Amino acid sequence: MNYFINVILPIPLEKSFTYAITMAEANFLKPGIRISVPFGKTKIYTALVIDIHNNAPLTYEAKDIHQILDEVPIVTQKQLEHWKWIASYYMCTLGEVMRAALPSAFILESETIISKNDTTVISDADLRDDEFVIYEALHHQSSLKIQDLMSILDKKNVLPVIKRLLDKNAISVQEEIYEKYKPKLVRYVKLGTSYTSENALQELLTDLSRAPKQRDIVMTLFSISAQTKKPVKVSDLTSESGTSSAIVKALINKGILEEYHIQTDRVTYQGDDNEDSKRLNAHQEKALDEINESFDSQNITLLHGVTSSGKTEIYVKLIEEQLKAKKQVLYLLPEIALTTQLVERLQNYFGEKVAVFHSKYSSHERVEVWNNVLSNSSTAQVVLGARSSVLLPFQNLGLIIVDEEHESSYKQFDPAPRYHARDTAIVLASIFQCKTVLGSATPSLESYYNAKQSKYGLVELNHRYNNVLMPDIELVDIKDKHKRKRMQGHFSDRLIEEMTETLKNGHQIILFQNRRGFSPIVECHTCGHSPQCPNCDVSLTFHQYKNQLRCHYCGYNTVMPKTCDACGSVELDSKGFGTEQVEQEAKLLFPEHNVARMDLDTTRGKYGYEKIITALEQGEIDILVGTQMLTKGLDFRNVKLVGIMNADNMLNFPDFRAHERSYQLMAQVSGRAGRTEERGKVLIQTYNPYHKILQQVSTNNYVQMFEEQLDDRHIYKYPPIYRMIKITLKHKDYNRVNVGADWYAKSLRTVFSQHVLGPEFPPVARIRNQYLKHILVKIPQKQSLAKTKEAIIKINNSFSSVKDFRAIRVILNVDNY
Repeated sequence: MNYFINVILPIPLEKSFTYAITMAEANFLKPGIRISVPFGKTKIYTALVIDIHNNAPLTYEAKDIHQILDEVPIVTQKQLEHWKWIASYYMCTLGEVMRAALPSAFILESETIISKNDTTVISDADLRDDEFVIYEALHHQSSLKIQDLMSILDKKNVLPVIKRLLDKNAISVQEEIYEKYKPKLVRYVKLGTSYTSENALQELLTDLSRAPKQRDIVMTLFSISAQTKKPVKVSDLTSESGTSSAIVKALINKGILEEYHIQTDRVTYQGDDNEDSKRLNAHQEKALDEINESFDSQNITLLHGVTSSGKTEIYVKLIEEQLKAKKQVLYLLPEIALTTQLVERLQNYFGEKVAVFHSKYSSHERVEVWNNVLSNSSTAQVVLGARSSVLLPFQNLGLIIVDEEHESSYKQFDPAPRYHARDTAIVLASIFQCKTVLGSATPSLESYYNAKQSKYGLVELNHRYNNVLMPDIELVDIKDKHKRKRMQGHFSDRLIEEMTETLKNGHQIILFQNRRGFSPIVECHTCGHSPQCPNCDVSLTFHQYKNQLRCHYCGYNTVMPKTCDACGSVELDSKGFGTEQVEQEAKLLFPEHNVARMDLDTTRGKYGYEKIITALEQGEIDILVGTQMLTKGLDFRNVKLVGIMNADNMLNFPDFRAHERSYQLMAQVSGRAGRTEERGKVLIQTYNPYHKILQQVSTNNYVQMFEEQLDDRHIYKYPPIYRMIKITLKHKDYNRVNVGADWYAKSLRTVFSQHVLGPEFPPVARIRNQYLKHILVKIPQKQSLAKTKEAIIKINNSFSSVKDFRAIRVILNVDNY
């Protein structure tokens, strides 16, 4: 009887592949185990077993597998079920979900190794120049990888050269698989076994009297061992005795000390014992009871609590209940900046039970968190993470908390799977039959609409903690201030007055400007030319700290020119302003105070966020200028004033959610002010203070905003009333994209008639030398989502089979908002 397995490969292919295995392998293998398999002519990939059966494939002959990489499954059955849902709902392949979910160290890839063929003798005269260079290099090194050849020859395509050398029998090629994850080993030492008796010890110390440093090390080893019963690390031994590791090595070589290694986690909790969670006030108690009540009839509950109402403390109580029941909890956050602040708070309560997972972690650290979650270890009972942590291998999930659920950062845009972490988490909870809490001060229209339709439970929390008043919000009309010459740079006299007052009282200030860089446009006064990115249809942003122009889409950068490229004039002027310019102006206005900036440029490092947030908490920073990173639920005790530099560029954005997003951003950033006894103040600078959204922010009227926006969505057929799928076509040839998009849209119109919008060029129509065209398919409530997707996939397949369109990349984005 023949045995076969179906596997997922980490490449975007629709179907799973079948491989042949022996009976012994069939008995050993289980779904979720990784194996390496040959694919194509020479490639070797890491694949994941999904099922074992006896049916041979009909259209091709099954190859044998290469090797088995795991002893136990690293992916659970429930995870595979979840992956299948993601692949079908977001219209991508299982391979793409696998690549997104598994830490990169788990996905081994073959690396082609080239070595010299010693059996044949080749004369140098038979080789061309580039072949000779490689052949010569192989005399000095036994083997080279393809990457090495690229750098030696300084060429992208080295395959022709390899092929010619193979034809001449000069080299041999093989594929090797590398296990990328290396456990972190820590060196420990103990006294050699032959010196454990008292007499032997006496002799040893007498012998070492001539080597005082070696004697010091042995004495230190005794004293550390006496204090703690734990094993002694080499690093501790050298720092305690004030000697170097060379002396330890000498003692090991003599056999006086023995070394051994213990595997440890890279991310560990170093802290004191846990403290008890805070007592809830009456409003929080009531909200907690209401959540538990709504859980009786609903699986999902929306907690709508104003900023600084103490939602986190309610979550802590819910987590405590789950930990008592020995269940795992997933706590999702939109920003890494937020995890840094929250980790500390949760670790104070739950100690080492908290594990953190996000993209700033190294590949090895992610593997460790993965293994801890998989083994349901005590160090991963509460998983705190950004959107990717939805894909971890939970064993016994009891609760999912999605904090700041309205955030757009929960949506993955590139690469596939283009999932939304909130919706994906809700499905994960239903697989585990557990509950989900969505929390926000400004819920997304979809969630609030679902709560109003009684699909979700709704719990309101309208009082700030300690009954602190909501901040006083004032709108400043900068059009009027410009007329009256009352502006200094981008600061109105009102803002300067309030800032002076706040700093005098020893409080801190946050200034919000949703653009990084110094200024978005540099323009020539004489001819009006503005430097553009060569790869994208967008002007370059000036970054003063590096004196360069940068493209925020593709990363292209160039030195800031001294003269205009078009007419040679020296009169270059910058238009608009970003965080850098606000920071510079704040430094000039308040030279004796510390001004710092928090945006993508200043938080690139692994601990970038922590440094800035800690400095603000410790009071080292007086004025913090930042982009939307600052708005996400951070808790700063001493911030009294928040200034929004320009509210208009958010409101006038070409997107159906612009007004909803602006309300959320401004309400959230206002919520950073006055979180202790004193009432905070928020100043919003705008050219149009009578705008509805600004009026709603100033009165903190979420319900009015919700109702108005929902009316608009009804009229113009947008979510949550209609669903949306966005189809993007990409290619470097302008005409080809145009023709392809027209064909695609025509085909869609034959099926969906008036519910197809486009094709249309987006505001930035070319990115990284690729022209983009968008088509929107709107799906009414009565229309079946599954049938709609089937029809789109059919059209997509026939599009790909047209020879002229094959090179056009098509991106399907479900719920693209």
